[in-house]
Amino acid sequence: MSVILAAKRTAVVPRGGAFARLSIEDLGAPVVLALLEAAGIAPGQVDELICSNALGAGGNPARRVALAAGLPERVAGLSVDRQCAGGLDAVLLARALVDSGAAAAVIAGGVESYSRRPLRLRTDPDGGPAVFYDQAAFTPWPDRDPGMAEAAQALAARLGISRADQDGWAVESHRKARVSIGEIVEVAGQERDAFARGLTAAVAARAKVVCGAITAANAAVAADAAAFVLVVSDRIAANQSAAGRGMRILGGVTLGGDPVEPGLAPVAAIRAVLDRAGVRADQLAVAEVMEAYAVQAMACVAGAGLEVLRVNPGGGALARGHPIGASGAVLAVRLFYELEAGLGLAAIAAAGGIGTALLVAR
Repeated sequence: MSVILAAKRTAVVPRGGAFARLSIEDLGAPVVLALLEAAGIAPGQVDELICSNALGAGGNPARRVALAAGLPERVAGLSVDRQCAGGLDAVLLARALVDSGAAAAVIAGGVESYSRRPLRLRTDPDGGPAVFYDQAAFTPWPDRDPGMAEAAQALAARLGISRADQDGWAVESHRKARVSIGEIVEVAGQERDAFARGLTAAVAARAKVVCGAITAANAAVAADAAAFVLVVSDRIAANQSAAGRGMRILGGVTLGGDPVEPGLAPVAAIRAVLDRAGVRADQLAVAEVMEAYAVQAMACVAGAGLEVLRVNPGGGALARGHPIGASGAVLAVRLFYELEAGLGLAAIAAAGGIGTALLVAR
C-alpha cells in the first residue's frame, strides 16, 4: 500500500501579489527540495514527478519543475490538467504507479501562477483577427457549460442556501484560518497565507456581487501557489525516519457528474471512496473540502453527510485563495498536517462536472 511520506506547499498568495513575477518552476522547485529533505529521500531515488497545471501554456510544466529542482534527467515529468481537481488527481496517479510496482517514489501535486497565465486567442480559419477568450470550454455543449459563478448561484437557488448562510461559512473559514509548523516553504519572503483576515458578517454584506448571492466574500480569490506530496512504497516508508508521520492511502476516486452542476460532483466521489473502503462519514477525523464557493462546500458537506466540525479545521480556500491546478494538492498537504490519527478525506470539484476524493489513514 502506498504511503504519503511528506507534504509541503508554498503560501497561497492572491494574483498580482508577492508571487506575481515568479514562474511555475520558481514556485514548484523549492517545494520539491523541501519535500525531499523532510522525507530523507535523495533526488536520485525519485522515479517520477506528476504536476497539475490548469492555466499555463503547455510545455510540460512537470518537466520544468523536475529539472529546476535538480531531479535526475531521467525523471521525465508528467503534467495533468483536470482543472481544479488536477492536484488531487496527481496524487491518485502517483498512488497507481506505486501500487502497481511501476515506481517506488513519486512526487505529486500542482503548481499554478494565476498572475502569469498567458492570454488566450482563438484563431479565425477565414483569416480574420484572433479573438480573445478567458475560459476554455469544459463540455461540447455551450448550453451545458455554465460559468462557475453562475453554476454556484444556480446551486444556491436550487438548494435554498441564502447569501447570509454563505457569508457565515466564509466568515468561519477566515476565523479558523491557521497553518501548521513546517507546512509552508518560504518563497519570495512569504511564510503565511496572505489573504486570511478578520472577515465579519458586516464586511461580507458589503462585498461586491459576482452573481446573485455569490460575492467577493463567499467565493475564493484567484491565487498563485505550489503544493506537492511524496508518495512511496511500503518498503521505502518502513526505512525512513519520517515514516512515523506518514499517511497510508486507502483509496481514491474521480467521477464525472452533471456538467451543469459541477459543485455537487464531489458528493458521488466521496460516497464511492468511503463505500469501497467500508468507512462511514462519521468515522472521519478530518475532511478537507475545497471552498471554491461557500455554497459549493456547504452543499458537498451536507450531501456527503460529513460532520461540519471536522471539515477544514484550519480554514479553507475562502481564507486562502484558489490556485486552480494546485488547489487539490493544497488540500492533501493540509490533511497531512491536520490528521494526527485516524481517517482523513480530501475532496474537490472541477469544471465540467468532475469530483475527486482521497481517503487516507494516519
